[in-house]
Amino acid sequence: MSYVLYSYWRSSASWRVRWALAHKGIAFDKVIVNLLKSEQRADEHRGRNPIGHVPALEVSPGRFLAESVAILEWLEETHPEPRLFPTDPWARARVRQVVEVVNAGIQPLQNLVVLDKVSSDPEAKKAWAHDFNLRGITALESLMRSIDAELGKGGFAVGDSLTAADLFVVPQVYSARRFGVDLTAFTRVLEAEASALATPHAEGAKPESQPDAPK
Repeated sequence: MSYVLYSYWRSSASWRVRWALAHKGIAFDKVIVNLLKSEQRADEHRGRNPIGHVPALEVSPGRFLAESVAILEWLEETHPEPRLFPTDPWARARVRQVVEVVNAGIQPLQNLVVLDKVSSDPEAKKAWAHDFNLRGITALESLMRSIDAELGKGGFAVGDSLTAADLFVVPQVYSARRFGVDLTAFTRVLEAEASALATPHAEGAKPESQPDAPK
């Protein structure tokens, strides 16, 4: 069987995994888990991912791996080419640092389950998500400039080719725009976004390209 990705069109974590699979030329089928209908909270989906998030990747019948970082690292180990993590240990660590700024420091704070706890007021939710996105994008701009100084400047988030760092930065920039962050000053982040979106599989991984995206 081909892999099966349980995902939602606007989930940034799902976007990362779609992109990684396409980049590595791995065939996969998609099953929609509608977050707005709370399908992620159903017992059936919690069997795939106990915390009730997307994505979850079925790699063989009844065998699931969830959480985008774990999925990307497993894909790198089992399908190493084309690479998403550099061979150099320091450059690889820097890619992981960018990944974790997004994965641990920004994206969880804008999850639906968090926003629902913050307030029932849509404007209050947006303000919360805006502030944490601004904080995180500011950190990414500084971090990527520091990495440039160490490793030499490339057009991507780390270096001169697509890495896992880009697969985390691009969806987060998309989210920052959704929540009204003015990105004008973050020229290094925007450069990395443009480079990553120009790669062959970027268009097909985008939220609006998914079958469950509003038409």
